[in-house]
Amino acid sequence: MTLAGKRKAVIGLTTLGGVIALWFLTTAVTGLVSGARFPSPAEFWTSLSQISGRGYAGATLLSHALHSLKLVAMGFAVAVLTGVPLGLWMGWSRRVEAFVNPVFLIIRPIPPLAWIPLAILWLGLGDAAKIMVIWFSAFVPSVINAFTGVRNIDRPVLEAARMLGTPRWRMVREVIAPAASPMIFTGLRLSLQASWTTLVAAELVGALVGVGFVLNMAQQDIYPGMILVGMLTVGVLGWATTVILAWIERRALAWNVAARD
Repeated sequence: MTLAGKRKAVIGLTTLGGVIALWFLTTAVTGLVSGARFPSPAEFWTSLSQISGRGYAGATLLSHALHSLKLVAMGFAVAVLTGVPLGLWMGWSRRVEAFVNPVFLIIRPIPPLAWIPLAILWLGLGDAAKIMVIWFSAFVPSVINAFTGVRNIDRPVLEAARMLGTPRWRMVREVIAPAASPMIFTGLRLSLQASWTTLVAAELVGALVGVGFVLNMAQQDIYPGMILVGMLTVGVLGWATTVILAWIERRALAWNVAARD
């Protein structure tokens, strides 16, 4: 780790320690915040031990987390497989953009949560409806950033490839996709974040397992400690998947990461 990286790690750990100390002081020591409004560290630990051991809302924390992770992974994967190619195609072809963009501009402002009633109507209360909502939330950023990445490619690069007689599919595979890849990965990070945000809302309706279901049940039981457990679980899972995506980006775009650093 570089000196700058060590410094950032120390600052981050210090900030985290300060937040935990403030949490302890305001809840357990001074009582400025009552346990009915926000749990103390001890209450949080009790809730975490409960759901990790005998379970809560019908399953253990591991089962809830794995189910939510599966939904996010499936919705995100479908969004990547559909959104990135569409964005590249729209950026490459003015004709495709002319056909697709009017429809895309209409559906783009619609919040992902607004699709929940239709998703339930079409697909029922099972996982398919939740995956559809997650897909839509991740689909829009992936399309926009792939499209922008293609449009930001320097024209001389494309003209040089055409002058060399590069076939269309080779042009896409070896020129357009690599040149647009930094913007594509930016879109993937936004898509992943949107997936986790949407997951919790999607699991609040008709779910029988998952982190969002834990939050819903804890709210009904007026159980602040378990609510915080659910919130931090989403945060940890989102952080872990972001780290994995960043690792993939570093491996796939080592040249861009080195230039940026």
